[in-house]
Amino acid sequence: MLPDYSVIAWLLIVFSVYLTGVSKGGFAGGFGTLSVPLMALAISPTQAAGLLLPLLLVMDVFAVKAWWGKQSNAEVWRFVPGLFIGVAVGTVLFGSLSEQGVRLALGILSVVFAAYMLLKPIAKKPISSRWALPAASVCGFTSFIAHAGAPPMNMYLMPRKLTKETFIATCTITYAVVNTIKLGPYVWLGEVNMTSAWASLLLVPVAWIGVRNGLWLQSRVNEKLFYRLVILAMFAVGINLVWQAL
Repeated sequence: MLPDYSVIAWLLIVFSVYLTGVSKGGFAGGFGTLSVPLMALAISPTQAAGLLLPLLLVMDVFAVKAWWGKQSNAEVWRFVPGLFIGVAVGTVLFGSLSEQGVRLALGILSVVFAAYMLLKPIAKKPISSRWALPAASVCGFTSFIAHAGAPPMNMYLMPRKLTKETFIATCTITYAVVNTIKLGPYVWLGEVNMTSAWASLLLVPVAWIGVRNGLWLQSRVNEKLFYRLVILAMFAVGINLVWQAL
């Protein structure tokens, strides 16, 4: 049985799923963080997160197939331990967290980082790989709470000076890993259930169209503009998260 959502809610959900697909297909998840906040305008954030996770996994299959082989395996492996840590913390603290507090902190961090990158986009040298563990831990945690893993991941990967294709591919594989890790806890906590699963299944074609359109768009955007768009997306996401929290 499908959830009894209003027409407005379904329109927001469809648009959010499409936006996430475009983001996953060609923009390293930079715009996908807007999905849960947008859906949360009409349904609860918990329902939004539970409905979206199976779709994220479907999108991951499409996106990984398109980008496999172009990722930095070293960067992906650096992230894996932290992703487990972040998801574990989110699972343990589930129900006792202030979702608004997490959104506010993440939003402020995103805005500050995006402003810094816009004002000073070129660093003298890449940041140390030692930052991978804390960045991945925050990524796993915020991804678990609201599928908002892009800001902390971008904060680490963007200063690593990867090429556009390597950056997108590395983000794509890492998102697939963290979403897979999240599935068990989401089912155990009841965030993914039969009702949400039916809604997710209905939206699979929207997810597929979004990913395909994202792949088409990214190939027509040069590297400098691409990174500018990712930074601007982080800024927009940050403002949105702060607004949602307040």
